[in-house]
Amino acid sequence: MLPALPVEKISARGPDMAEGRDAPSPGETRSSTGTTRRRSASVPELAAELLPVREGENRWTAAELQEVRTRLEDEITELTEEISVAELQIAEGDGTDGAGDDQADLGAKTYEREHEMSLAYNSRDLLEQNERAIERIEAGTYGVCESCGKPIGKARLQAFPRATLCVTCKQREERR
Repeated sequence: MLPALPVEKISARGPDMAEGRDAPSPGETRSSTGTTRRRSASVPELAAELLPVREGENRWTAAELQEVRTRLEDEITELTEEISVAELQIAEGDGTDGAGDDQADLGAKTYEREHEMSLAYNSRDLLEQNERAIERIEAGTYGVCESCGKPIGKARLQAFPRATLCVTCKQREERR
């Protein structure tokens, strides 16, 4: 059986994000690296224009990049709520109230618990990916393939803002 998740609030951004412990002020978020940043900070036009794009694509505009950033921040909020709900469900079902259950009941409860834990872990992973994408926007490295160093492609990033690999490198990775 898998170990129970702690009942205290956990964030992909680290233990210091839990309530009452050095939490950032309203309107700020803290990344998984511990840095605090202002939520929904406007994207300077110059920073957007400096981001790489593939040949034949238009340069990023500040509005387009801000739209991507807002989408990522909205997903962060949703994922944080999902993780909290999943942790509460896992914690509530973590009792020994199954005394007297037959093997089929115990198996069904175990399967359901492991499924809930898997969903929580997946949500944490997506949360980390979204935070990393925002960090890359702030660092000016958004849109650069982490494998080959070439531009990822503006259309790909608008469709999948967490992308860290260009299409070619992603296809190569999936073939392995």
